[in-house]
Amino acid sequence: MLRVELATQLRRLRTLIALAGLAALPVVAALATASSAGHRLGNQDGLFGAAPYSALNHAMASLQFTGPLLLPLVAALLAAAIGSADRDWGLLRYLYIAPVTRTRLLAGQLAAVVVATVAAVAAVVVAGVLVGLATFGWHPFHVIGAANLSTGAALGRVLAACAYQTLCLLSIAAIAFALGVLLPRGAEAVAVAIAFVVAASILNGQAGPHGLLHLVAVALPVHYWQDWPGLLERAPAPHLGPGIAVQVATVAVAVTAAALTLHRRDPAA
Repeated sequence: MLRVELATQLRRLRTLIALAGLAALPVVAALATASSAGHRLGNQDGLFGAAPYSALNHAMASLQFTGPLLLPLVAALLAAAIGSADRDWGLLRYLYIAPVTRTRLLAGQLAAVVVATVAAVAAVVVAGVLVGLATFGWHPFHVIGAANLSTGAALGRVLAACAYQTLCLLSIAAIAFALGVLLPRGAEAVAVAIAFVVAASILNGQAGPHGLLHLVAVALPVHYWQDWPGLLERAPAPHLGPGIAVQVATVAVAVTAAALTLHRRDPAA
């Protein structure tokens, strides 16, 4: 089932365009900041300010730029399409009467969601490194206001940051997948998933350190999506435990909802 899902979903023109669009952003950013190679980007701090110092700096700045909204939207689009495609194409009832159990179907679709999510993150990071090599070269990872990171330390933190960002995307991908299984049409699932990302992002931006909005915000996965840049901006690594716990809980709830929906659905529906 995984091979079937990958062949039918990840090779679709819509998927290829989405991944190509993600990969194009680091290229455009590198062209726009090429004149600042080896220097701080204006008065900006953090990963954005250090982006022109090396290929790895540029890749991580690109990941931070796309992480709050664009990457989640692409992940939601791909996951909702995977969750709803079989029903949209009228194939679901035939899959049920074929020697394919609902559990196997669900496992194949979820594996395809994971692959699509990893591919979205990889599109940004790989494109960022490649265009960064051509534009800025390979140099030690620069941290504004602190010592440069060694290659080994930088690679370790980059891998940790990519893993955390992927887990964050899996939370919204799982929600979009569950919506794709639950709602009658894939377009409706995509619309609801995008509305959730936008509304949760606005709510998170408006929530203060205390009050009811804060209590709601900290329960949403969006609240923790931008915790990882601290891995690369300062020596003491930030505490990512709460963010990991919320993302895992969100994935578990969404996958459980999708499984219950799929196992109870009438094949003729």
